[in-house]
Amino acid sequence: MSEHVLYRHRDIPDIHLLEVYRKNGGFSAFEKAVNTINPPVLIDQVKASGLRGRGGAGFPTGVKWGFLPGNLWPHYVVANADESEPGTFKDREILESNPYQFLEGLMLASYAVSANDAYVYLRGEFWQIAKQLEICISELEKTGLLGENLFGTSYSLRLHTHLGAGAYICGEETALLESIEGKLGQPRLRPPFPAMNGLFGKPTVINNVETLSNLPPIINRGADWYKTMGTEKSPGVKIFSLSGCVNRPGNYELPLGTTFRELIFTHGGGVPEGRTIKAIMSAGASSVIVPADDLALDTPMDYESTMSNLNAPLGSASVIILDDTVNISWLVDKTVQFFRHESCGKCTPCREGTYWMSHLTRRINAGQGGVEDITLLDTVARQMQGKCLCALGEFSTMAVTSGIERFRSDFEKLVNR
Repeated sequence: MSEHVLYRHRDIPDIHLLEVYRKNGGFSAFEKAVNTINPPVLIDQVKASGLRGRGGAGFPTGVKWGFLPGNLWPHYVVANADESEPGTFKDREILESNPYQFLEGLMLASYAVSANDAYVYLRGEFWQIAKQLEICISELEKTGLLGENLFGTSYSLRLHTHLGAGAYICGEETALLESIEGKLGQPRLRPPFPAMNGLFGKPTVINNVETLSNLPPIINRGADWYKTMGTEKSPGVKIFSLSGCVNRPGNYELPLGTTFRELIFTHGGGVPEGRTIKAIMSAGASSVIVPADDLALDTPMDYESTMSNLNAPLGSASVIILDDTVNISWLVDKTVQFFRHESCGKCTPCREGTYWMSHLTRRINAGQGGVEDITLLDTVARQMQGKCLCALGEFSTMAVTSGIERFRSDFEKLVNR
């Protein structure tokens, strides 16, 4: 791409400084919105852009905002900056290097739903980022971009940061809300949904950092401009976090619809030592394992194509590459141990299922299992599906079932016959 939409720090030095960000159009979208655009019209503009949530679900952002009722107050907005998915590191770069664009997006979302308080929820390991964001917020307050009666209007806005304690489960939006309220970070039973009963029991919008960072350029340049990038149903750009067996791992901002082949070979420089790609995980540890054949490599990375072609979610687009040196049984064991450790234990299928899956994967990978243990592992995983309180339990089974289905021979190599 000739111009970055989200990673503008790669084009403009020192854009993390307020004066540089403002010299390059920063906060013009927010000022324009507060002064000249009614909140419902702003929501319609975001709907027209086709922006979809970048945290993993891909739900239309403007539609999500529209769910908040107009007869229950106050409204809250929460930015999900937890970013705990293995293989995902895109939001951190925005927070560290282009923080004001993210904050302006959060402010636009707050104005759109008439919220006067917004929270940034950060994973516990992001304590340095939290300190820097607090400095940024203080700068905005000093310059009159945050606070009471903004730009001479009746609109007021306050931003707050909140650090978690490093729990993966708090990336789930209702567990995140529980954590902000000072409770144990465990998912809530839904319904009611956060749009009706969210933070402090009030209507709440929760958006990912990358999602919010798209808002300033959309408001400044228009929905039609935004839709010139990406695909018809998945417009705009996406940050792809590329890792694993690849020469140039890192974050790549590309239009949605870019193929896996282009990401891996053109941008990622291919596989070390010219080895063969064996498999792809399209959404970090939470995704299925896809054999890296021509169909997979030539599939466009958007919310529709990866699902229809590969039956795999795009998710947060944390693409992990596995070459022919990787035993898939070993990989499945790593994912299962992670989910077992991060399960909050609230619901029985996830608490017990992740324990038994981890018990079986360890036995298989230690060479102490039999062929029957592979079948039992698959059975345990499938019995968990559709029965867990939140997505974590479902995610924990995806590598297991797809790995056994598509790479069973890797498991059979490790068992006693």
